[in-house]
Amino acid sequence: MKEKFLLCGSVGWCLEVFWTGIHSLLNGHATMMGKTSLLMFPIYGCAAFIEPVYRRISYSPAVFRGCLYTAGFFTAEFISGSVLKHFGMCPWDYSSAPLQYKGIIRLDYAPLWFTSGLLFEKILTKSS
Repeated sequence: MKEKFLLCGSVGWCLEVFWTGIHSLLNGHATMMGKTSLLMFPIYGCAAFIEPVYRRISYSPAVFRGCLYTAGFFTAEFISGSVLKHFGMCPWDYSSAPLQYKGIIRLDYAPLWFTSGLLFEKILTKSS
C-alpha cells in the first residue's frame, strides 16, 4: 500500500501541475505556469484506496464506478480542505467560482474527478 500511496501522490501532483498549467494558458499566460502544494501529496496519495474499492466493484459499469470515485474525491476534498482551512493552510480557494461550496469544492470539477478516478483505477491495477 505504501508504494501505491507514493504512486498516487506523484501522479496527483503531476496532474495538478498539468491542469494548472493549462488553466494558466487559457487565462492568457503563455508561460503555462503550473503549480501545486506540498500539502497536496498526501491528499492525492489517498487515491490509493481506489484499488481495494475497485476490487469490490470491478464488475460494475464504468459510469457507476466513475460516479462513486467522484463522490469519494468530493468527500476527501471537502474534509481535507475544511481541516486545512481551519488551520489557515488550505492551498486552494474556490470562493469566486460559480459552482463552489464553501470555497472548498467545485461542482463543475465533477467530470475531472470522474475521469481521474477511472485513470487512477487503471494506474493502480496495472502496477499490481
